[in-house]
Amino acid sequence: MVIDTHSEAETVSAGEALGGELTPGDVLAFYGDLGAGKTAFIRGVARGLGITSRVSSPTFTIVNEYPGPVPLFHFDMYRLASSDELFEIGWEDYLARGGVCCVEWTENVEDAMPEDAVSVVIEKTGENSRKITVTGGDRF
Repeated sequence: MVIDTHSEAETVSAGEALGGELTPGDVLAFYGDLGAGKTAFIRGVARGLGITSRVSSPTFTIVNEYPGPVPLFHFDMYRLASSDELFEIGWEDYLARGGVCCVEWTENVEDAMPEDAVSVVIEKTGENSRKITVTGGDRF
């Protein structure tokens, strides 16, 4: 699935639409440059999951947890050197908790991603426009 957006609000809305289709245990592996809109898209995913909390990037905390009908675990792997560090913070426990895991900077922990992870690639195509490509899992 390819989605073209032309504003941050449209990127959030695209995430919300996808979030409404997710189920407990889903893992989304995000790829994109700094400022591509990964966190904006994840804000939308949270809305789609019925989460009303303010969603922000967990760059310094590694993971932010958002309770809701389906909890969201938002990871930022930018500062991790390897997947070993992800396992040290309890990655397997998060996978088993029945929430949705959104992982930014997946390229740093590629070998920790489950085979059925959904890949979300966000590319800047202009100052405010994005091309979002969603593949993988058993539905996309």
